[in-house]
Amino acid sequence: MTRDNDMTTPASLDIYKPEAGAPARAYPDLHDHVRALASAGLLHVIDEPINKDTQMHPLVRWQYRGGIPEADRKAFLFTNPTDGKKRTFAASVLVAGLAATRDVYRVGFGKPLESIGDVWVKAIASPLPPREISDAPCHEIVTIGDDLNAPGAALDGIPVPISTPGWDNGPYLSAGHYITRDPDTGTQNIGNYRGQIKAPRRLGMNPSVELRAGIYTHWLKYKARGEKMPCAVVIGCPPAVSYTSVQKMPEHLDEMAVAGALVGSPINVVRAKTVDLLVPAEAEIVVEGFIDTEWLEPEAPFGESHGYVNLQEYNAFMEVTAITRRRHPIVPSFISQVTPSESSVIRKVAMEPVLLNHLRNGLGIKGVKRVAMHEPLTSLYAVIAVQFERGLPTTEVWRALQGVATLHRFAGKWVIAVDEDIDPENADALFWAMSYRCQPQHDMKVIDGKDPGHGPRGPRDNGESASVLINALLKGPFAPVALPKKEFMEEARAIWERLGLPALKPENPWHGYDLGVWPPHLERQANLATASEYFSFGDELIGQRRRDVGMNDPVPWNSNTK
Repeated sequence: MTRDNDMTTPASLDIYKPEAGAPARAYPDLHDHVRALASAGLLHVIDEPINKDTQMHPLVRWQYRGGIPEADRKAFLFTNPTDGKKRTFAASVLVAGLAATRDVYRVGFGKPLESIGDVWVKAIASPLPPREISDAPCHEIVTIGDDLNAPGAALDGIPVPISTPGWDNGPYLSAGHYITRDPDTGTQNIGNYRGQIKAPRRLGMNPSVELRAGIYTHWLKYKARGEKMPCAVVIGCPPAVSYTSVQKMPEHLDEMAVAGALVGSPINVVRAKTVDLLVPAEAEIVVEGFIDTEWLEPEAPFGESHGYVNLQEYNAFMEVTAITRRRHPIVPSFISQVTPSESSVIRKVAMEPVLLNHLRNGLGIKGVKRVAMHEPLTSLYAVIAVQFERGLPTTEVWRALQGVATLHRFAGKWVIAVDEDIDPENADALFWAMSYRCQPQHDMKVIDGKDPGHGPRGPRDNGESASVLINALLKGPFAPVALPKKEFMEEARAIWERLGLPALKPENPWHGYDLGVWPPHLERQANLATASEYFSFGDELIGQRRRDVGMNDPVPWNSNTK
């Protein structure tokens, strides 16, 4: 059975109600979030058995590859996950539950969309340390040591879906938040990485080295010490913690403290059972163990967010020492791979305002209006548009483009400057600006030495890439946009709607507008034309005949003021 929830919370979600005696907190956990999504009509509840290894992700994938607009996409809660062996699991699976759309993100974030950017900037600047407690929901059921060897007691009891059936070589955590600690400073790091389920007590770990992940820095330090690295992997937790775990932040910051600043209250944490780490008290499941620093083993293939299958690499692995969980856990799984996807939305909403803040406040460039990371297929990092106010000095434009290309080693292969009238989210508009507002020999620069970053590596230069900076701004006054003026389009729309034609969804530009070259005499002629008086100025044109010019020579636009 499938249920669509519209402003109601079905009785089957009652198991996710707050329990008596739970630790006090001023922020939602994942249970609260699921109920909020249901109440907001943003959740599909799937009660019938769904095979997590062949059906689950393909089902959700259709809402991204089936022509469904973002406003109609929702989160999916699978209450009866199974697998090819007909096994059942003591957990539900939430797919696209944190960022199926900006609206789903807004529910989890707890703030209006227009304020999310400012909240992120302030939280990164002023973290709020977590609060340690002793009794936590994530320790309602604890399995340690040899008890993990019982069938279904370890990783084999967690319904982790296969993300890309037919290509992936097993289930991978896609929303697994790895917690480690810097052995020198004591600062914890929490980052989201894929984790291959290799055996009931062995979990893979891909640290995304090219992203300068904190966990990799920690791993190198433990390796130098000749010690295994303690680790706790969180599977499901308060949304604020998940949002910080996927954000790219300075390595010295504790993401748990940034999460606290996002919600305006310390996040409850508890000490893990077998490793000296603090984990979110309201986590759904926590997998504890030690990551080997001597040996690496093959990991992958796995479908990645750049849109291609990542083939096998040598990566680290963790031996599991304990699994703790709530009584009724929810296993989140990001739907990633080809974008748009949940993983692109969850990054885009936070990364765009952080980049904008870097340009405005970090570099002091005041004429920047907006930063837009292109999402469909390109996975945000490759194509980035920067929108500017008119009249900004060219030197500041180039400085801003270079700032975008250098903030992250992996982001900004194509960085494009556009005017205020260009919608930076519209790829067609970007190509339009690049085609007619740019002379490549003057308006393009290539910065060599770019880290290959996320995605397949090219066959040359050891995979090294580059950034191409493109100034697609108007360089002076320009002729009007060749669409009917606004008043004529609005009049025509009224007729369209009166005739009962299909509903319109206007795409910018949907009317013509002046870009600086529209003299009074041409305005007068156009007005006469719309009054059907287009023969009235024919004699004027006879008076402007010349024999000293060539075919298609332009008439100086300021040569006639009639």
